[in-house]
Amino acid sequence: CMQTQEFLGQVQDKAHLATLGEAMRATRATLETLAERLGPDEAQQLAARLPQELQLLLIEGSALLPERFSSNEFLLRVCAREGIDLSESTDHARVVIDVLAHAVPADEASDVFDGLPDDYRRLLPAYLCASTTSSR
Repeated sequence: CMQTQEFLGQVQDKAHLATLGEAMRATRATLETLAERLGPDEAQQLAARLPQELQLLLIEGSALLPERFSSNEFLLRVCAREGIDLSESTDHARVVIDVLAHAVPADEASDVFDGLPDDYRRLLPAYLCASTTSSR
């Protein structure tokens, strides 16, 4: 199981962030928004494979029912939470989702992300998109 520092270190590295604090801010903004979109079951499924500190972001962020919003709205919410420029926060969200997808077993990541509409594919790492065959 990946440790928090390792997860944040990967986010910091891939997103070219100056500090682990910035990596945590990007991670929190993305995971809380993802939790709102996924709802409790999928959030819990992803959280189970993450370190405790990051589990809480997903579990506490998820509402009783998943909210249905587009990938554009997703990115706007991440941006508002992170409090930076939209193009930067979009890059950060992609990186966090990439690190997250690699932190959990591929079949579980596919299970969870398959449930999202096709417009979310632009946020997902390429290998996940390749494995998903969606009829939505």
